[in-house]
Amino acid sequence: MLNWITLNLPILICLLVGMGLLVVELIIPGFGLPGGAGLALVVAALIMTWNAAGPLAALGVFIMIAALMGIAVAIVVRSTRGGRLSRSSLVLRDASTSAVKPEGGSDPDVVSIGREGRALTPLRPAGMADMEGERLNVVSEGEFIPKGARVVIERIEGARVVVKAAD
Repeated sequence: MLNWITLNLPILICLLVGMGLLVVELIIPGFGLPGGAGLALVVAALIMTWNAAGPLAALGVFIMIAALMGIAVAIVVRSTRGGRLSRSSLVLRDASTSAVKPEGGSDPDVVSIGREGRALTPLRPAGMADMEGERLNVVSEGEFIPKGARVVIERIEGARVVVKAAD
């Protein structure tokens, strides 16, 4: 048994450290250094297992890694919902549910799809437009729209009003 451990020590170290880093990546937001390093170590362990014991052993190690990572994901998700991790500063508890209105609470009738107006400034792609007497911050689809051109509201994405040049 001791001989087996010493022969496979690099594989075991890569697996344990790699899976530990992947679990850390589950808790810390973003796909950064811990996730990339953990993934690289796990892949290195699989390659070393393939070279040392063959493809069947590598498949077994892969299945073991998948099962352990599934268990780790379940534990982290459970902990973020109601366990110890849910009380940490890593988890956002307060969320905004109110809708953001364009340009300081515009009239919903003015900010609706299909309404026409005039560009008050050149849209490259952002600028100002006059929609039935109300000034709005608008964005074009990326094309340049000159000052004074007729524009039509194409869609509304939260506080972002997307316009296109009227035909």
